Amino acid sequence: MTWLARVTERIADGTALDATDLELTPDQTRELLDIAREASHTSGDRINAPLLCFVLGLVHGRGVAFADAMQAARDGMGAEESA
Repeated sequence: MTWLARVTERIADGTALDATDLELTPDQTRELLDIAREASHTSGDRINAPLLCFVLGLVHGRGVAFADAMQAARDGMGAEESA
C-alpha cells in the first residue's frame, strides 16, 4: 500500500466516507501531477500547484466530471498566459 493510499484510507475513516470514493486512478494521478507542474511553471510560484489541485477537487466534488475540470483549468491557465 502506498503512502497516499494509507493516508486516503485514514481520511475516509476520519470523515465517514468510503475510501473507494476517494481513490485516484493512475491516469488521474498523472494528470493532476502534470497540471500541478503546469500551474507552478505558468504562475512562477510553486504554492499555486497544490491550491489549484484543491480547487479542482472542489469543482469535481460539486459534480463536474474530472476531465471537464482539468480542461477548464488548462483553459484558464492558457487565458492567464495570454493576458
